[in-house]
Amino acid sequence: MPEILIINPNSSKTVTQSMEACLEPVRFNSSHDIQCIELAKSPVGIETDDHVAQVIPNIIEVVSTSQADAFVLACFSDPGIAEVRKHVDRPVYGIAESAYLAAHALGNSFGIISLGQSSIDRHLRYLRALKLDQRLAGDRSIDRTVSQLVAANVVDIVSQTARLLRDEDGADVVILGCAGLGSYRDALQQNLGIPVIDPVQAGAALALTHLDLAYGRTRR
Repeated sequence: MPEILIINPNSSKTVTQSMEACLEPVRFNSSHDIQCIELAKSPVGIETDDHVAQVIPNIIEVVSTSQADAFVLACFSDPGIAEVRKHVDRPVYGIAESAYLAAHALGNSFGIISLGQSSIDRHLRYLRALKLDQRLAGDRSIDRTVSQLVAANVVDIVSQTARLLRDEDGADVVILGCAGLGSYRDALQQNLGIPVIDPVQAGAALALTHLDLAYGRTRR
């Protein structure tokens, strides 16, 4: 049975458990073995450029020794994805890139719900590198850390932020800009009336499709 390894690059077991729950619909429709792990050597949250740089060696260590058929980097910064791809001959998917591609197909413009203000510039740099920045309607922060996210229900502020992205910024798709926000997707989509993308689901779904079609990958 082909294996997909979903890597939570931080050390939060709570975030990993949230990811596991959100992947149940994906698992239900798949014959693949989908495993989720967190990285004990990493910080509890990846919220700054320094955090991003810190976790890249940890990710490379995992993919270099794993026998999985595909990897999904479950952090919305897609930390070190270009470098990680150099160390393995199997597909590596970033959840941010996967979410952007899904949003690109579902609407004309998308908005991002970010955890902290410091993430917004990082997202924009990445979107420019992917040449998708013209589709960005807005990126709004809920001003929370990963620790705060897992300690309390943030449904109200997430809902308020999503409505601002839709009503003021003109987004017709909303992306949850953190791997730990996926539990809000279903209710949020129902309330907003527009597509809401959980990036972890998007990354896993892309990996599943490519494995099913035996696309493989180009060595970079």
